[in-house]
Parts: sequence; C-alpha cells; structure tokens
Amino acid sequence: MSSVPAGARAQPAATHRLFFALVPDPATRERLAHVGEALAANRPGLRRVHPARYHATVHFLGNDTALRSGLVDAAVAAAGTVRGAPFAWTLDGVASFHGRQPPCVLRGTATPAGLQQLWHRLGQALLLNGLGGHLERRFIPHVTLAYSEGALLEPAPIAPIVWPVADFALLHSVVGQGGYRTLGCWALARG
Repeated sequence: MSSVPAGARAQPAATHRLFFALVPDPATRERLAHVGEALAANRPGLRRVHPARYHATVHFLGNDTALRSGLVDAAVAAAGTVRGAPFAWTLDGVASFHGRQPPCVLRGTATPAGLQQLWHRLGQALLLNGLGGHLERRFIPHVTLAYSEGALLEPAPIAPIVWPVADFALLHSVVGQGGYRTLGCWALARG
C-alpha cells in the first residue's frame, strides 16, 4: 500500500551536492558582484548568481540523494593532509561555457602555480582516501556570475580583480534550495 495520498504526487528526492571550493573574502565578493551587475545591465536575459553563492570549484565530489557521512568524513580526512601557501589569483576576463543555459564566467588569463598545486594535491589526497570517482582530468578555474538563455557571451577582458586566496572549503548544497553550508575550511599557510 502506498503512503502517498491518492491524487498527490511524490516529491522527487533532494539532490545533495558536495564539492571543494575557493570562497571569496567580502572585498573580493563585492568586486565580483560589480562585474556581475555590469554583465546583467548590458545583456538582458541573464540570470545572475547571488553573490553569496560565488565560488570557484576546485574538486566536485558528486551529487547524491543524501549527504553521506562516510563521504564527508573521507573528504575531511583528505583535506586535512593538503599543504600549500596562500596565493593571489587574478581574474581578468569574462567568457561562457557551452550548455543548455550557458554559464557566464570570470576567468584568469593565467592559472597561478598555487592554485594548480592545490588542485593537484587535493586530487591526490582524494584518490588516497578512495574518492577518485568524480575527479576531473582537466582544471579550468572560474567563477560563475550568471546564466544565459542560450546565447554565449563573447570573451572579453575586464579590469583585473586580484583575489587573495588564503584557504579552501568543503561545501554542501541541496539543488534548488539556494545557499551553501560550509562543512570544513582549511587554511593555506606559508612554510
């Protein structure tokens, strides 16, 4: 016998998303938001990302119908072994990626060595902790500012934004519910 009342529709299972990311400090977030506002002002049909959701994904750990504690524990253990120094990331161009609703992103002309090392070291730690199933072979660091209704944004330079990166975080979200929950944050320290 079904527990769903006659005529009612069962709610689809929530999709839990888990990933490591760089989260901008308040001053950087504000500079990113100004670029997002300028994009939206010049391109009708863009759906802006709320500035509280700005981040740069370092490693995506997947979607699931529940937030599994074993996965979180393994991710936290992996992150705890990663060492690296703070670095500055210069974002100096807007572009789009292909997709049903193409994301409009902010990117840097160059990927700083510190960011590349963080991606590599965290990836190795995830592999050693049994979480290699979702690791990407390529890393294209970016911050999504908006989504377009089908038209790709032509690549264009912007006044550089220097993002001082001092840590990385493990974030959890439930698709469609907005916002992220920080499950852990690890400082990058010199020495």
